[in-house]
Amino acid sequence: MVVKRGKYSPTYSCDNNDVVIENGTGGLLKSLTPKCHEVKDTPAQAPSGGAENDRVELKKGINLFHCVSIIVGVIVGAGIFVSPVGITSNVRSVGMSIVMWAVAGVFSMLCALCFAELGACLPESGGEYVYIRRAWGDFPSFLCLWLNFIVINPVCVAASSLVFATYILKPLFPDCDPPVEAERLIAALIVALLVAINCYNVTWVKNLQAVVSGCKVIALIVIIIIGLVSMGKGHTDNFKDSFSDSDYSAGAISIAFYSGFWAFGGWSYLNFLAGEVIDPHRNLPLGIMISISIVTIIYITANLAYFSVLTPSELLQSSAVAVAFLERTVHPLSYVVPVLIAVSVVGAMNGNVLSVSRLFYVGARNNHLPRVISMITIGRFTPTPSLIIMLILVLLMQMFGNIFLLIEMMGFGFSMVLVMVFAGQVRLRWSEPDLHRPIKMPVILPACLCIVSTAILAVTIYQKPRESGIALMITALGIPAYLLGFCWDKPTTIQTTMDGITISLQKLLQITVQDPSTSDS
Repeated sequence: MVVKRGKYSPTYSCDNNDVVIENGTGGLLKSLTPKCHEVKDTPAQAPSGGAENDRVELKKGINLFHCVSIIVGVIVGAGIFVSPVGITSNVRSVGMSIVMWAVAGVFSMLCALCFAELGACLPESGGEYVYIRRAWGDFPSFLCLWLNFIVINPVCVAASSLVFATYILKPLFPDCDPPVEAERLIAALIVALLVAINCYNVTWVKNLQAVVSGCKVIALIVIIIIGLVSMGKGHTDNFKDSFSDSDYSAGAISIAFYSGFWAFGGWSYLNFLAGEVIDPHRNLPLGIMISISIVTIIYITANLAYFSVLTPSELLQSSAVAVAFLERTVHPLSYVVPVLIAVSVVGAMNGNVLSVSRLFYVGARNNHLPRVISMITIGRFTPTPSLIIMLILVLLMQMFGNIFLLIEMMGFGFSMVLVMVFAGQVRLRWSEPDLHRPIKMPVILPACLCIVSTAILAVTIYQKPRESGIALMITALGIPAYLLGFCWDKPTTIQTTMDGITISLQKLLQITVQDPSTSDS
């Protein structure tokens, strides 16, 4: 195997598939076996045997079906089953609630179309991090990576795992809340299990995602059918004067839209996996559009089903809307709902772990994270270090008492990322007009989405100044992190110590850098 690191480093050839890692200045850190000799500085060579499948790289194995199942699995989490009250509590009527769900779905579709254009013309793993880096350079892309690394992804997975634990334990504690220690233990175990599966076999992960996505869609279709039957029997009183008592104030509509938009969160996650998508120019945009269309239709019809049975006040008083709905219609099924919620959350977490681990992997390849995170397992071709660091961060976030504070910070951070992405997309139209764009949206679309995302940020700062302030402080901490990690020319002693840690982790985890003859394109 030949491994080359650094712009001016020589190439080292190793016998018996030995692995060599070099530092960025061309010096040999250490060979995992002694049988290495220097050869001429030639173009990258194929691995021993020349077999394409033997290259150390992340494999292209995600087809269109996997694309759709990943996005649907990430978007459809616990929200639609548990408590879709965010919109109704603000606009206060059935009619406006349905309208806001539709508006949030259309807006998500427009955002996803812009990401589809970016993913098709820049088919590299890393998603928004790659797009921001292409448009704005290293520092803005590092801040995007920093927010995802510290806040957005760990909080998302931690919150989902705690919801999973709550609904798994609820049948054992019907008259009280489950113990906090038990919730955190179950939450930690499910995240550890998903990370282990992702480390072991990507095919298992894709198959799990497909099965879970199918289960949650079937569950929602059952709810929709029950609702349609109820409406067919004449239970339509809740839809009479459906816009009466609506709150049309700018504040109510803004916060309702904000709630609905985050219910569609996850439509961008396939872009993190673009480098592993088969024929990304076709399958990535097509998968995004199909998925968002499916989710929007399901969300709207599911809410219509809820309102065919529950009044707005009854919906707002329920902590689990699907449970209340089934108790009023098909009572035996209400005992199945906690299991459905748990399965739904597992799918969202699995898709999140699969997708965002690639973001950390790509960031490390650009030296924006420790180099060891850019390595993959020999033989299994999975980004194990990236997955392990994700597990550690999620476990730390699970220890916070107020997980909802973290969720609000996560939303603010994602809004900042969207502003940078859409502004960068507009900039690329002028800076790189000849870039091949298999899909090309009107430039006015990302420009308008940038303005709307900025408005969402402003509303969030006004409504949640504390959470926004903390998120801005965490973002600011990325400045010294960038200077120390990326810009600082480290002394030899520190660099040698870091190299030693990296080599020890290589031996422990059996990991190496991706073959230099491959790319994400």
